[in-house]
Order: sequence, then C-alpha cells, then structure tokens
Amino acid sequence: MTATEHHLSFGPYTAIATSRGGALRELRHDGRDLVISFGADGAIPDYRGVICAPWPNRLADGRYSFDGRDFQAEVNEVERGTALHGLVFGAVWELQERTASSVRLGTRIEPGEGYPGRLDVSVEYELRADGLRSTVRARNIGADAAPYGVCPHPYLLAGAAPLDEWAVQIPAAEFMEVSADRLLPKGMAGVEGHPFDFRTEKVLGAIEIDHAFTGLIPDEDGLAAVRVYDPSGSGVELEWDMRWPWLQIHTADKPAGPSRLGFAVEPMTCPPDAFNGSDHVIRLAPGGFHEASWTIRALSR
Repeated sequence: MTATEHHLSFGPYTAIATSRGGALRELRHDGRDLVISFGADGAIPDYRGVICAPWPNRLADGRYSFDGRDFQAEVNEVERGTALHGLVFGAVWELQERTASSVRLGTRIEPGEGYPGRLDVSVEYELRADGLRSTVRARNIGADAAPYGVCPHPYLLAGAAPLDEWAVQIPAAEFMEVSADRLLPKGMAGVEGHPFDFRTEKVLGAIEIDHAFTGLIPDEDGLAAVRVYDPSGSGVELEWDMRWPWLQIHTADKPAGPSRLGFAVEPMTCPPDAFNGSDHVIRLAPGGFHEASWTIRALSR
C-alpha cells in the first residue's frame, strides 16, 4: 500500500493523518504524544487510529440479515470467528480537501455479498485551539437502503507512566457483558459496585477492559468525555456528543509482546454485533446521510 501523509499544525498541536484507513497516525501537543502512533509504512498495528465503518467492533461469524437478504462478510478476526471493524480500515482513502491545519479524506464502500449498500465515507481532521476535532460522514449513494454504524479507534496516551498508574474517568452507567472466548454480547449490567465503575475518577490498576459501555452521562452541553491522567499530571481526553450512544474501552492487553501501551477510547453509534438485532443500527435510505464528531485534547493538572 502506498501511503500518503498529511502533516497538520495549529498552535501547540501537530497531527499526521494517513491515507491508510483514513487513520490518525500521530497527535502531539507541545511535542507530547496524545495517542499511540505507528510507523509511516506497513500494516497498522491494532487498528490504531483507523475509522471503523460501516460497522464498529464485531459481527458474529460475519453473518447478518437486512431487509430480507442474508449477507456474509469476511471473517478477519479468525481466532474469534468474527468480522471485525467494518470494510474501510484497509482502504487507501483519497484526499478531498487540505489546509495547513485540516484535511478531509474519503473512500467508497461498494455493495457485495458482505454488504448491501454503496456509501461514500469521509473523515475530516481539524486542529483547533482546543484540540483535534474530527468528523466522520457517510452518504448512501446507492439504490438500496443499508445498515450503518461507525467508530474511530484511537489509543489515548496520558504520559510516560505504565497504564496501571493512570487515573481514569468514564462517564457510563452500564456495560455490555461479553463471552470470554469471542467477546460477543451476553447481556447488560450496571457499573454500580463493579470494577468498571469509573464514573468518579480512580486509578486503573490491573483492571482489563475490552467492553462496550452505554448509559452515558453527558454534561450540561450534551457532551461526554473520557479522561486519563498520568501521575505526572499530564493527561488527555476524548469528548463526544450523544450521536454516539455507545463507547468501547480497551486497555490494550496482549497475550504476547508489548501490552497495555495505551487506552483505546472508541465512541460508537451502535454496540458490538449490532447488525444482528440492535435497535441502534442506523438505516441509511438511498440519499441518506449521517455525521458525527469527536475531539481529542491535551490535559494537565
């Protein structure tokens, strides 16, 4: 894959977006990394910074039905037998618009045995005084309706200390219980009295998370934010609005190799395996349009 990189800057912020997966490859504030980056060439590890569409997270066995038709998406997470993170993370996204502080990249999804719709999808990254504002947009340009869901996939980086020492705040009252072997939905549970209760900031410790949360608790402006702080006082937050009613959190635990390098925070329009029964799936009729935004910014205390 030939990579095209777009270097952005505004005030103390710099960023690099890449045509590979429409991904955010790097984000810095005064030279400090705010996300786990990856190299300029080769495969993107752990889906870092990519856009996951037209579904986020997992589809069990890659199978689902929509409008009376059965579909079989490629099972790309072979060990769990799931279709993971949609159809565009491996695409080369094209440049649509560019300034010194912003870039918009786009790609197209074509109908096939794994998906019914023809969608134009774009992502815009814009550095501002208050951080990196990102917006993902999708339009159905085909003749048939299509199911749709989306999420970004950044791994936040609070500072130099190990992840276990970071203080974390997650404004969510419920989480989705999942099967241990496949991480597929089993049911919902409240965070009250559970180790996953981060409604009040606390140190993460050895807790491992790879779960979807909901019951989000917005502020008076209708926004919610996950915040992570290093013991040094440096930190980072990801803020979003209620067009994303779900949130995937992953502590980047690995059975082998470097583990717990960052804190994945993924606002989602729908839960895992959503095409198999969730009422949060967006139905994009022909000509239908959807957009949603999020912001990543540096924190300190």
